[in-house]
Amino acid sequence: MNHILHVVGARPNFVKAAPVLRAIRQRGMRQTLVHTGQHYDRNMSDVFFTQLEIPEPDFNLEVGSGSHAVQTAEIMKRFEPVVLDSKPDMTLVYGDVNSTVAAALVCSKLLIPVGHVEAGLRSFDRTMPEEINRIVTDRLSDVLFTPSEDGDANLLREGVPKEKIHLVGNVMIDSLIQLLPAARSCPKNGFPERFALVTLHRPSNVDDGDMLREILDSLTKVSRELEIVFPVHPRTRQRIAEFGLDSQNLRLLDPVPYIEFLSLQSRAAVVITDSGGIQEETTYLGVPCLTLRPNTERPITVSLGTNILVGDDRGSLITELAKILEGKQKKGVRPPLWDGHAGDRIADILLEM
Repeated sequence: MNHILHVVGARPNFVKAAPVLRAIRQRGMRQTLVHTGQHYDRNMSDVFFTQLEIPEPDFNLEVGSGSHAVQTAEIMKRFEPVVLDSKPDMTLVYGDVNSTVAAALVCSKLLIPVGHVEAGLRSFDRTMPEEINRIVTDRLSDVLFTPSEDGDANLLREGVPKEKIHLVGNVMIDSLIQLLPAARSCPKNGFPERFALVTLHRPSNVDDGDMLREILDSLTKVSRELEIVFPVHPRTRQRIAEFGLDSQNLRLLDPVPYIEFLSLQSRAAVVITDSGGIQEETTYLGVPCLTLRPNTERPITVSLGTNILVGDDRGSLITELAKILEGKQKKGVRPPLWDGHAGDRIADILLEM
């Protein structure tokens, strides 16, 4: 492999791609970076490039928002000429966002090999758009880099040849380990010693007015004992305003850059989230995590880590929070190969190919 093309488009992609870009650069291979522009808010995009030391993208497709169909189609349309012009030996795609599946579709039709970083994850819930993206991307990929053993098992069960699958560990944890010292030196900015950190962005939680109201009501109850710090995704903030919901007892913040968010995570008494990546980060940090989903594509965070699925059961949320406040939280361990060297393993495999 002499020329690797990377495709990123959303905030989690940047965290995953950074260690791979760095490791490939150290090995002297040529790289091209394409940013689809799926996330375009500065705190959701540009600042990540600075903090994670990602080079300026060679191409920015500036796709912006849209429905899943519109966004995926627009990425494909704008990405194809870039691939034809760049002529990479392999394209690396990351995670499970629309940019991931769009790039995989384009490259597979142009007979350009695809490598999927974070392959094999399954929630077994096809109501999640990300699950469709994961399944399709894995079917199209020529090389599948998995973060944990459950990913290997899922792919083998689906008939993927064993020689295509490489267990490399978790690239998100590479970025976390690299930047944790900087995160721990961040000023506290008036945050209390004990607080709950909240993130919400999944359509099932924020696009339904009744569901979002229930969640905010539960968080308001929690705030009587534990301050709620809530960096609000732009879409979630829009829905709170649109539905006229009460959030005055919650400490709402604008989206927080990666290092500052990692600082909040590492200091939180508990994290309440519907994000996949945060389930992994809290497991590494040993911070209790309550996930507002009935399932997860990262079951290792439940079986080995600190994660507990509370679904839409508000009673379960309150019960688990009470245990944490009493010091009876779930103890977890770090999964194998979550050691900061996943990017190196990927680069070594590509170098050998």
